[in-house]
Formats: sequence, C-alpha cells, structure tokens
Amino acid sequence: MGAQRRHIIWHVLLPEALPGILGGFTITVVAMIGSSAMAGAVGAGGLGDLAIRYGYQRFDTTVMVTVIVLLIVIVTAVQFVGDRFVRRLAQRA
Repeated sequence: MGAQRRHIIWHVLLPEALPGILGGFTITVVAMIGSSAMAGAVGAGGLGDLAIRYGYQRFDTTVMVTVIVLLIVIVTAVQFVGDRFVRRLAQRA
C-alpha cells in the first residue's frame, strides 16, 4: 500500500495487539499480587507477612480479615481497571 514499515507497525499492528497485551499485563499484575501475598506467608514480607504474623500467629482475627479484605479489594480494582482499558481499546480497533 506504499506505507513504511514503522507506519504499519505503529498504526496497524500495535493498535490491533494492544488489547491483548494489556489483558496479559492485567493478569500478570493480579498474579504478582497473589504471589506476593503467598510469599509473605513464608516470611518474604508484604501483606501476607502482615496477615500471618499479626493476624494468625497472635490470634487477632481483625487484622487478618482486614488484610484479606484489602487484598481482595486491590485485586478487584486492578482487574476492573484493566478490563475497562481492554474493553475500551478493543472497541477502537
């Protein structure tokens, strides 16, 4: 069609692939949040460590439930925002 390679990549391929890339990034961020919470349970720090050390080991269910609810809210928010961006970008294509 007479377009240069960079124009094809920038104006055709990237807009077509961006929803998939962003969807994969969202899934990766959610998995990282879950992994960091599980890693904290074995002593790596973070929210999982807070829940285990101050909630479970000290029998303080308020702290444990608060951290669990906080993790659920963070994961839900990241997933919701990522899905919104993917949906918005998919409509443009």
